[in-house]
Amino acid sequence: MSENLDNSKINEAGKSNDSEQSLEDDVEESDEALQKRVKPASPSPQRVQRPHSTPPQFVTVDELLETAKGVANMALAHEIVVNGDFQIKPAELPENSLKKKVKDIVHKAFWDCLSAQLEEDPPKYNHAIKLVGEIKETLLSFLLPGHTRLRNQITEVLDLDLIKQEAENGALDISKVAEFIISMMGTLCAPVRDEEVKKLNDIKEIVPLFREIFSVLDLMKVDMLNFAITSIRPHLMQHSVDYERKKFQEYLEKQPNALDFVTQWLEEASDELMSQKYKNTLPAGGGAAGSEDFAMLSPVAVQNHAYLKLLKWDHLQRPFPETVLMDQSRFQELQLELEQLTILGAVLLVTFSMVAPGIVSQANFAEKLKMIVKVLLTDMHLPSFHLKDALTDIGDKVCMEVSSSLSLCGFTPFTTDKETMLKGQIQALASRDNRIRRIMDSRIFTFLETYLASGHQKPFPAVPGGLSPVQKELEEIAVKFVRLVNYNKMVFSPYYEAILSKSLVKS
Repeated sequence: MSENLDNSKINEAGKSNDSEQSLEDDVEESDEALQKRVKPASPSPQRVQRPHSTPPQFVTVDELLETAKGVANMALAHEIVVNGDFQIKPAELPENSLKKKVKDIVHKAFWDCLSAQLEEDPPKYNHAIKLVGEIKETLLSFLLPGHTRLRNQITEVLDLDLIKQEAENGALDISKVAEFIISMMGTLCAPVRDEEVKKLNDIKEIVPLFREIFSVLDLMKVDMLNFAITSIRPHLMQHSVDYERKKFQEYLEKQPNALDFVTQWLEEASDELMSQKYKNTLPAGGGAAGSEDFAMLSPVAVQNHAYLKLLKWDHLQRPFPETVLMDQSRFQELQLELEQLTILGAVLLVTFSMVAPGIVSQANFAEKLKMIVKVLLTDMHLPSFHLKDALTDIGDKVCMEVSSSLSLCGFTPFTTDKETMLKGQIQALASRDNRIRRIMDSRIFTFLETYLASGHQKPFPAVPGGLSPVQKELEEIAVKFVRLVNYNKMVFSPYYEAILSKSLVKS
């Protein structure tokens, strides 16, 4: 058998009756050859009804509101801990919304009033002094306890009583006050705001200058909040497990059936693992497995399998387990990323199997192909996306790139027959029953399962055959998945263990 995946076998993958094991062996050999040349499932769940449970008890509206508030706080704490990129963003009202129109009208009226006061002879500074007072309080709020010198400086220069006296005596230089404010903003702002603060020095008119000062100060407030979030994250991580568990327990006391779907989810995982274990322990000659071959399932293994099931979840038909509801969107995102990765890996595999080894070994060839496929799969999450059409476009683009690379390297041009065959193999990946796609999917989940069972300890497990071209992408997904799972386990492990202690005994 040649190093490359036999073209005829790949071509027959969607229609021949050869065993899937034979194709898997070919994929293994293809991957081994590729590594030398290039350097560096669960069944579909059915719609379910809520399991029978203890009838919900009656609670007051106040109790429900208090519980909802606790759940909201729990969700925020969870988001800060789980999402390392979590940040507060400046509030932006919709362009044509009533709130924005009202806000714009009020702000315009205020600034017009300020402008009119400053244009009087002599100028009136009532509004301007109020603004200076607000700016003073904002600047002081940015200071840390050790910023004694800066605090004294702000308090001394922005002394409102002194500024009022200067205004009454016609001695107030509002431009000098603004200059000090800009200087202090430059001292206290985050590096990302340096450019905005520098631009303030170019504004010579007082009213536009004060408007921009407040605009930049609003951004600085957001920066300060995000700095605070970053600072408290390590501390919050230490306490968030107990905090989330406490809040969920309070919710559970108000809603006794709040673990129904979790129970069903874990019991399904247990049944599936038990079934797999039973099949694997059947004697070679048939018959029933002996009791010595059928040890009790590990609760950890059941939980791991349950979390892997979430990556295949039918979100439209099945309620999501209660304990992972806050992370449902994250699991959906991971599910999409894995579907894209499966298609990407399969496209690369069938392409590399048909082109000359010299082309595959070109440094940029694999990366170019990956970028082409990724771009054309970008909208895979949209309802309007059609995988079959996308794969047709991918086939055309891949063949163009292959032909271009062959020409540049002086290799024999891609024949029409080979081009037609490659396009057909890529288009065949639209079917979930395509054997290459199924093998890629199975091996991706094997990698995730192995990494999850390892306890998130590096180094990563060996990448299964056929996946080396997408190893980087696979490892990135694995890290996000395992981090999410391990944190959830820490929070809800007492509930999971209580449920499994009953279901595993029954098994």
